Amino acid sequence: MRKDLKMVEIEESSGNVYEDLGTPNASEMRVKSQLAAKIGEIIKARHLTQVQASEILGLSQPKLSEMLRGKFRGISEAKMMECLLLLGRDVQIVVKSAPRSRKEGRLEVVFT
Repeated sequence: MRKDLKMVEIEESSGNVYEDLGTPNASEMRVKSQLAAKIGEIIKARHLTQVQASEILGLSQPKLSEMLRGKFRGISEAKMMECLLLLGRDVQIVVKSAPRSRKEGRLEVVFT
């Protein structure tokens, strides 16, 4: 092996990049990122400008732009779900028992 090459250790992801990076509230951040991505997909599919979308969603254009770029700390999950409703999507929240193999529940977003 060449002396100028360094070995890089590769770590398997947990499936949540925020958790892997040690971000506080990693589960919440993952959900918000999934909701923001879906909002962005819908806006794109409907060929809306950010100004048009911000009027529909009741957000300022700069706030919408930040959310779509992953800066959504100031936007609640409830507001993001409201955005989906305003964009013509049904939002369903299902609460069920976790399997016995897990002590804690899991929060996940499923799009159909």
